[in-house]
Amino acid sequence: MLQVVEATSEKALKDFITFPHHLYRNDPNYTPELTRDQKLHFSRKNPFFRYSRVRFFLAKADGKILGRVVSIINKRHIELHNEKAGFFGFYESVNDQSVANALLDRVAKELRKEGLELIRGPMNFSTNEQCGFLIEGYDSPAMLLMPYNPPYYHELMQTWGMKKAKDLLAFIKAVPEDLPEKIYRAAEIAERRGIRARRIDKSKLRAEMKAFQEIYNSAWKDNWGFIPFDDEELDYMVERLKPIIKPELTIIAEKDGYPVGFLGIFPDYNLVLRKMKGRLTPWSILKALYYHNKIEDLRLLLLGVRPEYRLRGVDALLFREAFRGARGYKRAEFSWILEDNLPVIRLVEMIGGRLYKRYRIYEKKL
Repeated sequence: MLQVVEATSEKALKDFITFPHHLYRNDPNYTPELTRDQKLHFSRKNPFFRYSRVRFFLAKADGKILGRVVSIINKRHIELHNEKAGFFGFYESVNDQSVANALLDRVAKELRKEGLELIRGPMNFSTNEQCGFLIEGYDSPAMLLMPYNPPYYHELMQTWGMKKAKDLLAFIKAVPEDLPEKIYRAAEIAERRGIRARRIDKSKLRAEMKAFQEIYNSAWKDNWGFIPFDDEELDYMVERLKPIIKPELTIIAEKDGYPVGFLGIFPDYNLVLRKMKGRLTPWSILKALYYHNKIEDLRLLLLGVRPEYRLRGVDALLFREAFRGARGYKRAEFSWILEDNLPVIRLVEMIGGRLYKRYRIYEKKL
């Protein structure tokens, strides 16, 4: 008999974390996250839990786990957007509509109890992290901190009554020897206006990322689904990204020492994670050390320009400096980009980016 139970014990949480490893065991495009990192992310050490209520659920039948999901009540989103919306996230399941219905019905029940009127997702946990289901581009693995899922999730969501809320786009581009001349001209315009770009100083990483926080919260504040970073979340993010930040790929644009733009490109460490298979053992660490130097792909993860400095060539200046540090890599992914963020889409297309993956966030009235 199918039942949905809350994962409250240490063993149940471990089952929740490791279920995808079994679900995707024959899928070479799946990237398992380290179990150790997931335990931390799902603990109270994650500052997201300070203002959100999260419950973890497993779908079981005859002692076998068939799916998982979390319900999320993000108080900051409700207050900031004045919207009675709750979320589901970390969804995984077998291809069985009854399992999907049971999991989503349970989340809907939790959200209704709190007076919410809309369910939206997947969010893992917010728009500051992984979100959306892959609906186009299943022929290659997802890059660093991007989601991956089987094609049948789209049908499961639609059959339950979900509709599209927003699509997120990922573009791919071979790392060029030279950028288009338009980029160089726009960057020179920014420099003539006194704007300078520099690599971050990793010895002062907290202060450098504080600049990113301020730029991000200013640049993204009007975007759909935006949730600002506070200081505790910044510290948490810095600790997670510190091992993989490359100063030559992380650029700050300044006007008289005042940060006006930020860009961060990261090597695609998913290659390493696929070799480690979610486990941290002496053998997997040796694999990580070996494959670390074989990473060929990049993901542009962090990008923001203060609103008052847009259309001044700042983004072109950031791209120019970052791609100088990208030589030696083969491809760069630009993701994710809201489908209606036309200025950024046009910029990426001008560089030669090609749309190759699409992700969807769904919603349904409760």
